[in-house]
Amino acid sequence: MLEKLEQHPRFIAARTVLLYYSLSDEVQTHDFVEKWHRQKRILLPVVKGDSNMLELRIYTGKNCLKTSKAYHIEEPEGETFTAYKDIELAVIPGVSFDAQGNRLGRGKGYYDRLLPSLVSYNIGICFGFQVSEKIPAESFDRVMDEVWTEDGNILCKA
Repeated sequence: MLEKLEQHPRFIAARTVLLYYSLSDEVQTHDFVEKWHRQKRILLPVVKGDSNMLELRIYTGKNCLKTSKAYHIEEPEGETFTAYKDIELAVIPGVSFDAQGNRLGRGKGYYDRLLPSLVSYNIGICFGFQVSEKIPAESFDRVMDEVWTEDGNILCKA
């Protein structure tokens, strides 16, 4: 699936890409992040204390990662990134997506608070068994521009 992302015109053109450092039950991104961080500015989210907010940091290599206490997610300790308008592409994980681009997260609202701040093109990725027929959505929810599984796209607005 991520090999396909490498061929996507938006990925090829992007200089700044928001990714995530996967948990064991998510589409694995560790090797992809490592492969591309020297050619592109790769940003990874960091859980900011108990505020249910995500802070973005620049990934500079595996040696910059620290396991968070709260969720045991490997997060970069590097420089905080706040120029959200510079993020051209965001690859977003989810517990489930539907064919309308709606996303269901883990329930803490981290990405729900981050996504409205971005002007990026957003691609949600998940496994095929995580696709739902319909996910409830509010008017303020930001839908994905594309949703991918290992079997192909379930949504593509491009």
